[in-house]
Amino acid sequence: MKIFIDSADIKEIRDVASWGILAGVTTNPTLVSKTGRPLRDCIAEIVEVVEGPVSVEAISPDADGMVKEAREWAELDRNKVAVKIPMGVEGLKAVSRLAKEGIMTNVTLVFSPNQVLLASRAGATFVSPFIGRLDDISHDGMEVVRDAVALIEYYDFSTQVIAASIRHPLHVVEAMRAGAHIATVPYDVLVKMVRHPLTDTGIKKFYDDYQKIPKK
Repeated sequence: MKIFIDSADIKEIRDVASWGILAGVTTNPTLVSKTGRPLRDCIAEIVEVVEGPVSVEAISPDADGMVKEAREWAELDRNKVAVKIPMGVEGLKAVSRLAKEGIMTNVTLVFSPNQVLLASRAGATFVSPFIGRLDDISHDGMEVVRDAVALIEYYDFSTQVIAASIRHPLHVVEAMRAGAHIATVPYDVLVKMVRHPLTDTGIKKFYDDYQKIPKK
């Protein structure tokens, strides 16, 4: 399972990229707004830093507008930029058109297997079930990921499943078990994934014991 970071903070992205585990980035207007930077400047720098796909949101309400935005974003780097398209009739129209143009798409705000099927049939590069938001309303968000992976494998679609709206490290473990192709993870959760109390105590013990070794 590949690891993306769900962030628009270039410091966070550079940090995780230095770990050698980062395969891509997902952003949204909320994340970009927290940086206080112009949208295009923010995304352009992320595209330069990251080798893998960078997802950026289309905000137009209709297919024509989404396609126009997608073409403009693709100018940054057609091989890296994936345009986030919200699930819906207009979104499906846009995805279908963009697939024919070879522009990557990430269908977001997905909450059901039906939506996964439609997005995949339309030619989405990625589809993003929002786990945390489903959990928030007492639904099993990971069940949609499991269904999505099974559906895509059974029908041999090329679409990849991104486990999104991840809230804690257990979500990442569950996404692995569900067979998600990708998990997009907030910075603070990635940091928690690195840590384990037994690792910390083990490192401390080795360090303390090293200090006891006689020096020349």
